[in-house]
Amino acid sequence: MAAQEPSPPSSIENNKPGFPKKILAIKLEDKHLCNCCQNILRRPFQAQCGHRFCSYCFNRTVGSGPQKCNACIKEDIFEEPTSILKPGCAFPDNAARREVENLPAVCFNEGCSWKGSIKDYELSHEGKCEFMILPCPLCKELIRLNEQERHNERECPERTLNCKYCKEPFHFKNIKAHDEICPKYPMICEGCAKKKIPREKYVDHIKFCSKFRTPCRYHVVGCDISVEKEKIHDHERVCAHEHLNLLLHYIMSMKVCLEGLQPQSLELAGHKAQELHQALRDLETRVSQLNGPPVQGVPSSSSSSSSSSALPTTLPTSFTPLPSSVGAALELQLHSEKTKVADLGRRCQELEVKAGTFEDVVCVLNREVERFATTMEASNRQHRLDQDKIEALSNKVRQLERQVGVKDLTVAEMEGRLREMSATTFDGVFIWRIADFTKKRQDAIAGRAPAMFSPAFYTSKYGYRMCLRIYLNGDGTGRGTHLSLFFVVMRGLSDALLKWPFNQKVTLMLLDQSNREHIIDAFRPDVTSSSFQRPVSEMNIASGCPLFCPLSKLEGKNSYIRDDTIFIKVIVDLTGL
Repeated sequence: MAAQEPSPPSSIENNKPGFPKKILAIKLEDKHLCNCCQNILRRPFQAQCGHRFCSYCFNRTVGSGPQKCNACIKEDIFEEPTSILKPGCAFPDNAARREVENLPAVCFNEGCSWKGSIKDYELSHEGKCEFMILPCPLCKELIRLNEQERHNERECPERTLNCKYCKEPFHFKNIKAHDEICPKYPMICEGCAKKKIPREKYVDHIKFCSKFRTPCRYHVVGCDISVEKEKIHDHERVCAHEHLNLLLHYIMSMKVCLEGLQPQSLELAGHKAQELHQALRDLETRVSQLNGPPVQGVPSSSSSSSSSSALPTTLPTSFTPLPSSVGAALELQLHSEKTKVADLGRRCQELEVKAGTFEDVVCVLNREVERFATTMEASNRQHRLDQDKIEALSNKVRQLERQVGVKDLTVAEMEGRLREMSATTFDGVFIWRIADFTKKRQDAIAGRAPAMFSPAFYTSKYGYRMCLRIYLNGDGTGRGTHLSLFFVVMRGLSDALLKWPFNQKVTLMLLDQSNREHIIDAFRPDVTSSSFQRPVSEMNIASGCPLFCPLSKLEGKNSYIRDDTIFIKVIVDLTGL
C-alpha cells in the first residue's frame, strides 16, 4: 500500500492540469493530449497556431507574459506572430472537449472496478473513489480514502486523544508518559487492593489504610520487612528472635568501638598512676630530709611512715632547714596527689567491672544467636519455597485474568449486537424508547454526551439502512431552546441493489403518551444533498429538524415524558420501493 503514489485530487474547475493517461480505456491518440502537461485534455483551449492546451496549462504558461509555442518549435513550424502564446489569443475548443469527455474511462486506483466516460469520471468519481490513495495529514502515511476515518481514529501514531480520566488532550505516542502523571489516573492500593483511587488522592488513602505495608520499628537496627499496619504487633511478636539477632549485631558493633578505646584509656591511667606513685615517694623523701625530726606534740605525715626511722637524726652542718610554711604546702600537695591516685584507681576498677558484665551479656547473646540460627535457616528455606509457589500461582491468576478480560469483551460485543438486532425493524417504521431522559439531558447540557444515535432500522430486509440522531439540548439554531432530531442514511450490505439517491418521504414524531397531540414533522429528501447519496463511510451526514420540539413543552408536567422516558417514532414512506 505505502509503495503506491497518492491519487490526484478532484476538481471540476479550471484550476487543474489534464486527466491522467491511465484512466483512458482505449488506445491513446496524440490529438487528445495537452501540448504542455502531456496529459489528456481538460477544458481544452486551441491557440492560433492550432495546438491544444488544457485551460489550466495555457493560463499558467501565459501568466508571466507571451511565450513561444514549444509544440511549434518541436515540429519545426514556428512562425511569428501565430506561434506566440499570449492572453486572448486562444479560444475554448468545445468540439475537442465533447470528444474527450465522451471517451471511455476506467479508475486506475487498485481494487476499484468503476467504468464510464471521462465526463462521468470528472463529475462523480474523481477525488471520491473509495480506493483513492491519500497521505495522512498528520503522519504522512499513504492510506485509502475508505480507510481514512478508521486510520484517523485508531491507527495514526500522531493522532490526538482525550484522556478518559482527566479529559486533557495528548498525542497517542505520549499515552504512557501521560498515564504516569495523570492526576485522575486510577491507582490500586497495594494494601487493601482497592481500585480506581485517583492518583491525586492516593497519598491520603495510604495514610489511613490499615492494610498498607509500613516499615518495621526495628528497621533502625536492620529489619527491612514491611508489614501491614494492623499486623505490626503480630510481626514484632513472631520475629522477636530475628530482632534479638539484629540487636546483638548492633551491640557487638558498639562493643568493638568501645574495645578500640578502652585499652588506650586503661594504659594511660596505668602510666598516670605510676607517675603519681613515684612523685609521692619523692615528696615523702624530700619532706623527711628537709624538716628533720618532728616537733614533739606536733604530728607529721612522715612520722607514720615506715621510712621515717631510716632518716638521720641530725642534719649536715652546711644544710639550713626550710620554714614550716613550705613543709605545710608540700604536705597539702602530697595529700592532693594521693586523692587523685585513689580516684583513678576506683574508676579503673569500675571500668573493669562494667567490661566483665558486658562480656557476660555478649556470651549469653551469642548462645541465643546460635540457637536461633538453625531455626532461621529452616524458615528461610520454607519462605523461598512459599515464594516460588506464590509466584507460580500469581502467573496463573494473571493468565486467567487476561482470558476473562478477552471473554468479557466478546460477551459485551455480542450483547450489543443482540440488543441492536432485537430493536431492528424491517418495515420502515421504528419507535425509539429513550429511558433516563433527565440524566441524559443533563449530560447533553454539560457537553458530556450532546448527541445520541438510535439502533439501525430498515425499509425491508434488503432495503435501506437508517437510524436517528437526537440532541436533547438542541443543535445549531436550536441549541439550548429546542430538541433537535435528525435522520441518518447508513451504509448497508445491499446498497448496490438500491436506487440512489434516497428519495423517500420521512416523518418524525415525538409521541404523546396520552395519545392526544403528537409532535410531528415530515420532509422529503433533497436529492442533491450528500446526506442522501449512497454512503461511502459508515453513515452519511445527518439531515432533519434542528427546531423539532421546543424544550419548554418538556418542562413541568407534560404527557410526553412518563416514568422519565420518551418515545420517538419515524415512518419512512415505502411508495415506489
